[in-house]
Amino acid sequence: MKEITVAVIGSGSTYCPELVDGFIKARKTLKLKRIVFMDIDERKRTIVGNLCLRMLKNARIDCEAILTDDLNEALRGADFVVTQIRVGKLPARHLDETIPLKYDLIGQETTGIGGFFKALRTIPVLLDICARIEAICPDAWLINFTNPSGIVTECILNHTKVKSIGLCNVPINMLDDTREEAGGNAEITYVGLNHLSWITDVRFPNGENLLPAFLEKGFHTKVMENIQDDGFSMDCLRAAQGIPSSYLQYYYSRAAKLAHQKAEEKSRAQVCMEIEEQLLAMYSDETVVEKPALLDKRGGHKYSLAAVSLIDSIANDLRDTHVVNILNNGTLDFMEDNDAVEIAAVIGADGAKPIAIPKLQNEHIISLMRIVKAYERLTVEAAVTGSEVAAMNALMLHPLVGDWEKAHACFNEMKQAHQAYLPQFKR
Repeated sequence: MKEITVAVIGSGSTYCPELVDGFIKARKTLKLKRIVFMDIDERKRTIVGNLCLRMLKNARIDCEAILTDDLNEALRGADFVVTQIRVGKLPARHLDETIPLKYDLIGQETTGIGGFFKALRTIPVLLDICARIEAICPDAWLINFTNPSGIVTECILNHTKVKSIGLCNVPINMLDDTREEAGGNAEITYVGLNHLSWITDVRFPNGENLLPAFLEKGFHTKVMENIQDDGFSMDCLRAAQGIPSSYLQYYYSRAAKLAHQKAEEKSRAQVCMEIEEQLLAMYSDETVVEKPALLDKRGGHKYSLAAVSLIDSIANDLRDTHVVNILNNGTLDFMEDNDAVEIAAVIGADGAKPIAIPKLQNEHIISLMRIVKAYERLTVEAAVTGSEVAAMNALMLHPLVGDWEKAHACFNEMKQAHQAYLPQFKR
């Protein structure tokens, strides 16, 4: 049994009990020596942290557990660092979701101009965390859940020396739903970028290909809790020739998504604020020693399974397969080596080794991945350097933005609204 020390950065997140629940369930293979819950929000750190402590005690997990706002203390001796931060918290997300609507642009926390500004706010903070990791625990693995996970991972892997893997709960849910539909031991090919991904092959070991039949009957995986489900038309699925992730609805049903957002009385961020306060009230009850079922309404289904199983694979050198965000390094011949992509990899003590993927012939997927990756590269450049030229070029390339007048006006308003969290643009 591997003994590990874990630092959770952003432990005030109401998702944190989900992570702790995962460690409790993995107790037969992972022994927590020390776990540190670090957050700069004292109220949430205390409420959420105390529930996590009660959960560990109730499960009779004998480990050192610490609540702190000191990043250096949290990183001391860490084998694994889990990042789940939200710079500007949910009020900043509300701005990401609502300001774009004034310009007839989709407002979403991980894609479009909303996701763009989340990346601009997040990357400087993650780079500071990485600098501390390099100085304090250089051998630690950084498991990043912070959105937009793919863009953040791209920045970390190309701009720091930290050993990092980006993670999302979308792939594990898509794969499980597809296996359930297949009704057997199907081999599944998953290709894409974070929140821009498809299942491109579903086959039994005997070679039988199930994908055409799945597309003909309009099968798609369950939509995440945080996304209004407009479905995918059968013609759309036939044209794309892949089973898309929930987030492709923003690309394939733009008008419907924009109409929904304009018609909603509350933004998703405001709904999450209400759910968060309900959760915090539950967490404050000292008789609560397990994660509440309400937590699943936040869209983090199987988050703990994805995170803890990845840590287990590294810690115990399991050499099993996970879909993660890592550098391409030749896996997809239509992407650059230093592009962060979301693909299957064998996970062991030395990290993630991409699994070879049959040459993709799908021009739709290839072209959409290339254009969104070009946007992601420019977003990282803008976040690191504060270049407004890079920022506007990124937005002009993004399929959900594109219009110069709308993009420029919205960019300026959002830059002003988020100025407290955009130090790179003050240089």
